[in-house]
Amino acid sequence: MTQQREFPNWNNLYQERQVETMPWYNLDLDADLEQALTKLQINSGTVLDLGTGPGTQAIALAKKGFRVTGTDISEAAIIQAESKAQAEGLDIIFKQDDIFNSNLNQEFDFVFDRGCFHVFHPDLRQDYVRIVHNLIQPTGYLFLKCFSHLETREEGPYRFTPEEIRKIFGDRFNVVSIKETVYQGTVNPLPKALFSILERI
Repeated sequence: MTQQREFPNWNNLYQERQVETMPWYNLDLDADLEQALTKLQINSGTVLDLGTGPGTQAIALAKKGFRVTGTDISEAAIIQAESKAQAEGLDIIFKQDDIFNSNLNQEFDFVFDRGCFHVFHPDLRQDYVRIVHNLIQPTGYLFLKCFSHLETREEGPYRFTPEEIRKIFGDRFNVVSIKETVYQGTVNPLPKALFSILERI
């Protein structure tokens, strides 16, 4: 049985802490996502940055020419992300949104989840798969980064094996690839992660 994990109140977290000190803070575009976009020759289109947090990935994608929407359950995070994007003159749509009660009503060419899925209780995982599937264009992609089962720290998100990812997502997505990688951020050593390329069926 999977140990239930505890997580902070995300809105309070973004109100009380500097985003630059958060474990997942990474100013650059996630290296695994960048490699995947190059490999798949994706250089334009609509993107949902799910769980955008401080907006670093949304901003990096917008700078590459993508039309980006960033959502987060934390209103405080969205306010900070909006401010950063405006300061850089970028046109990004940021919305406070709960993925399980989402107000999003469009399909995206791809969704990037760099740390949202792996904080959800196991009972919610199939709801997540169904909802995210409906947010992606046919043959579009979900790029998913989550903690790996190889990560040995006690604290932090749920961990996954490649087999678990295939089982959770396999009914609605074609699993293109799953690789062992790291989670770039402020934690040393960098946490072990899985990066999955999932094509919507």
